[in-house]
Amino acid sequence: MLACVLLGLLSTAAVLAQAALLAYTITVVFLGGADLAAVADELGLLAGVVVLRAGLAFVEESTAARAAVTVTSQLRSALIRHSLAVGPAWRAGRRTGELAQLATRGVDAVEPYIARYLPQLVLACLVPPMVLVVIWATDWVSGLVVLVTLPVVVVFLVLIGMASRHRSQRQWRSLARLSHHFLDVVDGLPTLRIFGRASAQQRSIAAVTEEYRRTTMGVLRVAFLSSFVLELAGSLAVALVAVQIGLRLLYGDIPLEAGLLVLLLAPDVYLPLRRLGAAHHAAEEGGAAVAAVLDVLDEPVPPQTDQAMPEVARHGLAVRGVAVADRLSAVSLDVAPGELVALTGPSGAGKSTLLEVLLGFLRPDAGTVRVAGVDLGDADVEAWRTQVAWAPQRAALLAGTIADNVRLGAPDATDAEVADALELAACDLDPRTVLREDGAGLSAGERQRVALARAALRARRGAGLLLLDEPTAHLDGPTRLRVLAGLRELTVARCVLLVVHDPALADAADRVVELGVGSTAREVVAP
Repeated sequence: MLACVLLGLLSTAAVLAQAALLAYTITVVFLGGADLAAVADELGLLAGVVVLRAGLAFVEESTAARAAVTVTSQLRSALIRHSLAVGPAWRAGRRTGELAQLATRGVDAVEPYIARYLPQLVLACLVPPMVLVVIWATDWVSGLVVLVTLPVVVVFLVLIGMASRHRSQRQWRSLARLSHHFLDVVDGLPTLRIFGRASAQQRSIAAVTEEYRRTTMGVLRVAFLSSFVLELAGSLAVALVAVQIGLRLLYGDIPLEAGLLVLLLAPDVYLPLRRLGAAHHAAEEGGAAVAAVLDVLDEPVPPQTDQAMPEVARHGLAVRGVAVADRLSAVSLDVAPGELVALTGPSGAGKSTLLEVLLGFLRPDAGTVRVAGVDLGDADVEAWRTQVAWAPQRAALLAGTIADNVRLGAPDATDAEVADALELAACDLDPRTVLREDGAGLSAGERQRVALARAALRARRGAGLLLLDEPTAHLDGPTRLRVLAGLRELTVARCVLLVVHDPALADAADRVVELGVGSTAREVVAP
């Protein structure tokens, strides 16, 4: 922005030089009768100034565009990094469509805000006083007319900005609501079609789209009217200067060169304000997007430390009095190396919440998670996660092959390692099979086994803690037995904690810890 402002000031200096050369050349030709040879030097300088202005304009535009691209790229990266740093617990409370829209269309709208509005805002504060000083030094009467009319244009600019800000904020909220609603409908479209509610949602989307259309047209209406008002105010102000210059030239009260210089410079007093008005409307959405991005970046990130967590596969895991408000009562349990512990309880007891705490996604309100006496809250969470393998109840699958999805936790795994992980998870699918977005084309059981294979590969690669949420859901009897055998193989030399509702899986565990709603954990099967 500083470079753009400096280039803008250089362009203003070139405008002053061009106006002075033009006024002098016209005067000596018109009044002094000078021929082309007499003004050749002045014309050469004038051509040089014109070329300089064009070059400065090109460099200014290029610099502004480069700065805008750099800033938006940094802003998008910071937004994504921060969204990941605050954890899934925070993202679960946000509208997915709104966050996705902010990271794409919202950040893109920042470009005109950075490239045009901010530099023009500074130039609108610096350039008019500079030109006004030159006009006042040339002819104080014209300077007085400009000094009186300039605040009027500024007042119009402020009033227009106040009127357009409210409409642009409404447009941004409408776009965010449309994005979130549309994403939800697309995500739930199969369910809506099953229950015959797809047509109703079409009408709902049409209503939200119509609201966005109305707000957008309102913003455009204000933009066009405000541009007209600013142009009219600027033109009338220049006309006032021109009329009094013409009358005074007629009566010989002002030299021709001075009058020409004032006439040439008068439009450039109001030009930065008119450009600021145009840039303001183009950048209003970017300003709202910047505010929304900064709101996300202001979200507190869990404190990071460099303390290493001891190896959980060697020392085991100790949970003491872990509680999360309204989600998990005080829970205490131990998982020893080589032990498979099943976690049971009714829905809402906090089983998945406990897994979030163990993964470092959620900081408990009370209690500790310790390995060899070191609290997870005091350790490097990212380093801790390298010791954890995890398969959620509904795994996220990406477009690509099954092998690509299994390798998410170990990108450098060989084909043999992938095949071994699939075998442990009782997944008989061809690893070269290409999946569509979100694993479309796989059954619920197949998705679960791909997630298990991913966790098994991480465990094979050294993860000492294996966390599985309903690993045998959607599986038939024979497949369940194969999965249990694979889990027993993975339990050797590592800690395994399962969230289960399946009695067969609970019976196969070394211990069962039951969570009750509003109560602490209790062990129901002795080791």
